[in-house]
Amino acid sequence: MAKFVISNNIRKLRFYNEEMTQQELAKRTGVTRQTIVAIENSKYSPTLELAFRIAEVFRTKVEDIFTYEIIEEKNKKEEDLK
Repeated sequence: MAKFVISNNIRKLRFYNEEMTQQELAKRTGVTRQTIVAIENSKYSPTLELAFRIAEVFRTKVEDIFTYEIIEEKNKKEEDLK
């Protein structure tokens, strides 16, 4: 069974945009600071709408902010047979 991970570079983008605070990004995207913290720490995946709002704030594309990676997970029974 495969797992997936969505990572982001929001922290870096905030730094390069006049060291924007999490609170400022939250205000500009209409969410709480806690939501931004959770997204930055990959604890929460944003909705598509929020992902586009974040991209708009940084004047970039969604795919320049978020990365989707599939991690293959081997079946334990298959490993035991080897």
